[in-house]
Amino acid sequence: MPKKIPQRTCMGCQAKKDKHELVRIVRSPDGEISVDMTGKKAGRGAYICPEQACLEKVMKSRRLERVLETSISQEVYDRLKEALE
Repeated sequence: MPKKIPQRTCMGCQAKKDKHELVRIVRSPDGEISVDMTGKKAGRGAYICPEQACLEKVMKSRRLERVLETSISQEVYDRLKEALE
């Protein structure tokens, strides 16, 4: 029996994809926002496609702030942009 691959929804385009195809953005217990390429960091996570268009949609709609339950500064978005490139 094949192993089940977990599915996650992109916060930008709302497409369901395999977990390993998406980039996880995590808010750690101490409140720091970072990109989690391993998918193993502790904290509240959100997933987006590794494309600039999805990040732009998330920034415009402020969906990431609602999902991670914190306000996000422009410098954090700039770091996310660099990490996706």
